[in-house]
Amino acid sequence: MVHYLRLGIAGAATAVLLTAIPAAHAASAPEPTTPKRVAAAQVTLRYDASRAAGWEQAISAGVASWNGNVGNVKLVKAAPGSRAEIQIVATTGWPQATLGPVRPGGRARVELGSQAVSQGYDKTRIVAHELGHNLGLPDTKPGPCSQLMSGSSAGTSCRNAVPDAAERSRVENAYAGGVAAHTRTDGRVLVDAP
Repeated sequence: MVHYLRLGIAGAATAVLLTAIPAAHAASAPEPTTPKRVAAAQVTLRYDASRAAGWEQAISAGVASWNGNVGNVKLVKAAPGSRAEIQIVATTGWPQATLGPVRPGGRARVELGSQAVSQGYDKTRIVAHELGHNLGLPDTKPGPCSQLMSGSSAGTSCRNAVPDAAERSRVENAYAGGVAAHTRTDGRVLVDAP
């Protein structure tokens, strides 16, 4: 038997559904179960770095930096011949990347520009910074070396490839509960030239 009860809250009517179990069936109701703890949803994004020769160590370190600092998104190397959301390529220009957050099944690109390396910028910081764009972080220029997304404005002596607390929080929020799957990717290409 189902009953509807209407309650007025600040002038708005709210419908509440009440279900009554007849006394004859109450004894056959299943025992309550202990609620299971639900693990936080983790979004997996695959990357293809097959066209980024010479950047292998920096890519591994940049990916490890993100994987070690955020919990609800994980970057994994795509199996050969499989589709990857993030395409990483080596170029001769300035580093640049698509602004995300990239969604599972979506497309983003990172260009690792050797022009920045020839001017003295750290390869691992470049990779981690550009991946940060794919994860939805814009540049924060000018900025201190402690901010990964300050990019080239921190100078060539900066070797920090670790996102700060605010950057980690923004990425965690962008991918919380699978939200990135429903959040539109910005799609702009951000070039990290001084």
